[in-house]
Amino acid sequence: MKVGVLQFPGSNCDQDAYFAVKDALKTPVEYLWHQDSSLKGCDLIIVPGGFSFGDYLRCGAIARFSPVMESVISHAKAGGLVLAVCNGFQIVCEAGLLPGALVRNDTTRFVCKHVNLRVENADTKFTKNCKTGQILSIPVAHGEGCYVCDEATLSELKASNRVILRYASDEDNINGSTDNIAGIANETFNVFGMMPHPERACDIALGSADGLELLKPLICS
Repeated sequence: MKVGVLQFPGSNCDQDAYFAVKDALKTPVEYLWHQDSSLKGCDLIIVPGGFSFGDYLRCGAIARFSPVMESVISHAKAGGLVLAVCNGFQIVCEAGLLPGALVRNDTTRFVCKHVNLRVENADTKFTKNCKTGQILSIPVAHGEGCYVCDEATLSELKASNRVILRYASDEDNINGSTDNIAGIANETFNVFGMMPHPERACDIALGSADGLELLKPLICS
């Protein structure tokens, strides 16, 4: 298994993701610059958080057109694994790899704290180390983390068990996401987007190591 971590101008969680893979999981990893077209043989692509291109137009809207994203889209369509976190979640939604959109938190404020997540579907490559209903403590750090979609999309996500993570309570849903959604998958369950940061919960010194429950099965798959 080889992991690639994308880097865009404005990325600030790329180093966290790199550390989680290299030091916590002892797995080969390298950065992939946004202007590159090659994924350099990486099996798992992590689209990290941050403020790609400053999010000056709309979160993820500019990064979606970076050359590397065409390769990520091809990788995903061929069944390759993609984990998109925070700004990465926004980018893959903009790229059409996942449905819906991420908009401004309903409080209009940036939030940074640990929240509780409930695993809704443990039968995926991303959650196979977990049990359905398991609670994970994972930090969030975002201003536009409110997941929204239309009723038809929500019904389809729920019917196909593609809602993978939910905020465990209304109190944990600090951004106002539709149906308490914290993470979803695509139709073939090889692309997973989530707003909380598992890479920031990979060592108990960080307040939680629950993020490893989502990262380990990818490395071992």
